[in-house]
Amino acid sequence: MEQATTWALTYGPKLLGTLVILVGGLWLARLLTSLTSRVLERRSIDPTLVIFGSNLLHAALVTFVVIAALGQLGVQTTSLIAVIGAAGLAVGLALQSSLSNFAAGVMILVFHPFRVADVIEGAGIIGVVEELHIFTTQLRTGDNKTVFIPNGKLMGDNIINYSKKGTRRLDLVVGVGYQDDIRKVKEVLQGLLAEDPRVLSEPAPTVAVLELGESSVNFAVRPWVTVGDYWDVYFATMEKVKLRFDAEGISIPFPQRDVHLYREQAEA
Repeated sequence: MEQATTWALTYGPKLLGTLVILVGGLWLARLLTSLTSRVLERRSIDPTLVIFGSNLLHAALVTFVVIAALGQLGVQTTSLIAVIGAAGLAVGLALQSSLSNFAAGVMILVFHPFRVADVIEGAGIIGVVEELHIFTTQLRTGDNKTVFIPNGKLMGDNIINYSKKGTRRLDLVVGVGYQDDIRKVKEVLQGLLAEDPRVLSEPAPTVAVLELGESSVNFAVRPWVTVGDYWDVYFATMEKVKLRFDAEGISIPFPQRDVHLYREQAEA
C-alpha cells in the first residue's frame, strides 16, 4: 500500500495531466478542424481541397497533442521531434515530383483556371475536363480517350480554356478563282451564315478578302458561335460552301502554276 501510494503520488498527477492533454487536445483538434472546414466551405473553396486541408490539419494537430502528452509523462521529445523532422525531410525529397503536383493542384483548385466540363488545351492535349484531383487532372479527348495529366505539368505550360467565355470564333478560309466576282462571293458567304440560326449576330460575322494567293482569292470567313456548336457549325458551313458555290457557278480552284518552255537553237 505504501509503494502504491508513493507511485500514485509520484506518477498520478503526470498520468492525469497526460489524460487531460490527450482528451482535451483531441477534442480541440476535432473542433478546430471542423471550424476550418466550415470557413473554407463558406469561401466557396473546392470541396476536394477542403477535405484534404482539413485532414492535413487534423493530422498535424493530433501529432502535436501526442508529443505534448509524451512530454507530460516525462519522455524526452526532443529526439522524437528530430526523428519526425528527418523523416519528413526524407519523405519530401522522395516525393518531390508528387509534392510539385500537389502544389499545382492546390493552385488549380484555388484560382480555377478551368472547371469540370470545360474544354481546355494543356500539356499538348485537348479535351473536356472530367475530374479535378489533388495530383492529376482527368480529361476526355474527342475520340473518347481518358487522359490523366499531372497537375505540375499542366500548370507549368500554357492553358487554353475554350469554354471560359462561352463563345468561339470559327476561322475559315475559302478560296475562289480570280475570274469570279468577289462581290457575289462575299454576298453568297454572308447569306450562308445568315441562314444558320446557330451563328451569333453579335459579334457580327466577318467575311472579307484575306489575301490574293498564288492560285486563288482567299476569303476569311469568321462567324461566332457558342462553344457547344463549334464543330457542328464548322462541318455544316464547309459543306454548304461547296454546295452553294457549285449551284452559283463559283469555282474553287486547284493550285496552279504557269510553266513556260523556251527552245534554243543548237549551235551548228
